[in-house]
Amino acid sequence: MNNTVSIAETPFENVPVRPFHLHVGFSACGGQFADGFELGIIGIAIALAAVPLQLNAVWMGLLGGGALAGLFFGSLISGIIADRCGRRTIFAYDMLFAAVISGSQFFATEAWHLLVLRFMLGMVLGFDYVVSKALLTELSPIRFRGRLLSIMAIAWVAGYAFSYVAGFVLKDMGPDSWRYMLIVSAIPATAIFLFRLGVPESPLWLLKKGRAEEARRVVLTKLGEGIALPEVIAVAQKTGNEWAELFSPKWRKNTAIGGIFYACQVVPYFALGTFLPKVFESLHVTDKYVGGLVYNIFLLIGAVIGAAVIDKMPRRTFLIGTFYLATAVLALLAANILGSTGVVITFGLFALVLSAAANLEFIYPPELFPTHLRATGVGLAVAASRFGSAISTFLLPVIVQKFGIQAALGACVAVLLFGTVACQLWAPETGNKKLADM
Repeated sequence: MNNTVSIAETPFENVPVRPFHLHVGFSACGGQFADGFELGIIGIAIALAAVPLQLNAVWMGLLGGGALAGLFFGSLISGIIADRCGRRTIFAYDMLFAAVISGSQFFATEAWHLLVLRFMLGMVLGFDYVVSKALLTELSPIRFRGRLLSIMAIAWVAGYAFSYVAGFVLKDMGPDSWRYMLIVSAIPATAIFLFRLGVPESPLWLLKKGRAEEARRVVLTKLGEGIALPEVIAVAQKTGNEWAELFSPKWRKNTAIGGIFYACQVVPYFALGTFLPKVFESLHVTDKYVGGLVYNIFLLIGAVIGAAVIDKMPRRTFLIGTFYLATAVLALLAANILGSTGVVITFGLFALVLSAAANLEFIYPPELFPTHLRATGVGLAVAASRFGSAISTFLLPVIVQKFGIQAALGACVAVLLFGTVACQLWAPETGNKKLADM
C-alpha cells in the first residue's frame, strides 16, 4: 500500500506571508529605524554643538553631510561585496558596528573627531541600506513585496522623526546635551542587532551562485515543505564585471533612472531636513521648533499613506505623480508669498508628499535589477543619492548665508524638476515582476 501523498508545490515567490517573513521584515525595519535616527539627530545636535566646538557655516555643513558622504562610499563598496559574498553576514553584524561608532561620538572633543565618526557611521549605514533592501526583496512574496518594503520606509521616517523628538527633549540638559543626543542613537542599533542573528542567506542569491542544496535547506527550515525554488542559471563564475554589466545596453537605463530618481528625491529631503530649525528661522517662522515638530509629524503620516497606496497603483504612476506634487509645493515655498503659519503648513504638505514618495526608495531600486546585480545596482543608486545629498547638505548653510533661503529653495525645486522630467522619459514599470524571471 502506497501512503505517499502528492503535494502541489508552491513557487517560492508566491508563498503566503509566514512568521519567517515577519521576522525578516522586523529585522530590516529595525535597522531602518536606527538609520533614520542616526541621520536625523545630527541636525539638532550640531546646532547645539556650534558654540562648544566653534563651528562656522562650513563646519556645520561638513558635519551635516559627513554621514551622507560615508553612505556614498559604503553603498558603492557593499553592493559589490554583497553580490559576490552574500547578504546575510553584513545584515547580521552592521548594526553592532553602528552602535559602537554612535557611542563613540559622546567622547568627541574637536569638530574633526566628530566628522571622522560621522563618516565612519555613514559607511556602516551605507552597507545596511543596500543589504537590507536586497535581502528583504529576495525573501518577500511577490504579492506582499511592496507592502513589506514600504514598512521599511515607515520605520526609517519614524526613526528620523523620533530623533527630532528626542533632540527636543534633551536640548535643555546643559552644555553637553548634544553629546547625549548622539550617544542615545546607539540604543536602537544595539537593540536590533540581536533580532538579525537568525536571518538566513537569500535562497535566490544561493541559487545564482550554484549552491542549490543550501538554498533548499534554507527554504525547508524557514518555510517548510512544498516550496518550489525557481530554475536559475548559476553565475558564480562571473565576477569583476558587475559595474560593466550595469552600464551595458541591457541595464544602463535602469541603472541611470535608479540613481537619478533616488538622488532627486533625497537632495531636498536631507538638505532642508538636516537644517530645518535654521530654514524656518530664515523664513521668519515664529516658533521654529514647533514648525519642525509639524514637519516631522507629516513625514510620518506621508510614509504611512505611501505604504497604503504603493501596491494599489503602478510604480511608474506613483513615482512621476509624487515628483510633480513635490515640485509644485516646494515652488510655492520658494515664491516667498506665505506667512509664518502658511510656511509651516506648506512645509508639512511638502514633507507628506516627499515621505510618501520615499517608499519607492525601498521598493523600486531592487526591482530594477536581476539577482546577480541587485545589491551592486542598489548600492550604485544609494551612492548616487548620498553623493547628491552630502553635497547639498554641505552647501545649504553656505548658500543661505551668502545668497539667502530663497536661492536654496529654488535650487531644490530645480533638482525635483530634473527628477520629474527624467522619470517621465525613462522610468520603467516594475510592479508584479518576478525577480527570478529577470
